[in-house]
Amino acid sequence: MIIAYGTKSIDLRPTKIVAVARNYRAHAQEMGSPVPDEPRFFLKPPSSLIGNNGVVILPGMSERVDHEVELAVIMKNRCKNISVEEACQHIMGYTVMVDVTARDLQAEAKKKGLPWAVSKGFDTFAPTGPVISPVDAINPHNAEIWLKINGGYRQKGNTKNMIRTVGELISYISTVMTLEPMDIIATGTPEGVGPMKDGDTIEAGIEGIGVLQVTAQRYDTDL
Repeated sequence: MIIAYGTKSIDLRPTKIVAVARNYRAHAQEMGSPVPDEPRFFLKPPSSLIGNNGVVILPGMSERVDHEVELAVIMKNRCKNISVEEACQHIMGYTVMVDVTARDLQAEAKKKGLPWAVSKGFDTFAPTGPVISPVDAINPHNAEIWLKINGGYRQKGNTKNMIRTVGELISYISTVMTLEPMDIIATGTPEGVGPMKDGDTIEAGIEGIGVLQVTAQRYDTDL
């Protein structure tokens, strides 16, 4: 996926997308879930990535597909077992991601104690962009974050309300798996998540980065 980074464009090809769950207290509450004692995360496949002005496919096997706007971290280099203090040295920049979720399929998986790979992993379920902002361009721990559908606000928050900092998340994840250049870490969503419908225009923004825009399109059969 081609995306602007400073004065140039790069081909963003992560080996993995790591998405953090319940990193905003209000979102955990709206989902009826406790705040975890340690970071909880799951993986989205690189094939779920789409760019600005892309189309989110609402798959036929799901009746409810939700939006979750998130601050996303793009890794700069390979790292493993790094400290919180070292984490920022390994960041290329920040961007906007919408963690698209087939909520009904996720609920079914939760009841059965199954992983979220299906509900989170469809093609087009990780819109990302519109640019990668350099690390010194924004304060990742005090930036307004929001999402609109058809011009109306659905989510409004601030990254200062994240339970765990970017450095804490990177450090923890790196103890579990090696992070590679261009890997993406989505840092969690504020409250206000909700469904997208066929024909919706979704705008997701973060202060200091810009506005990511995609449209939603329903398919009766999955591609």
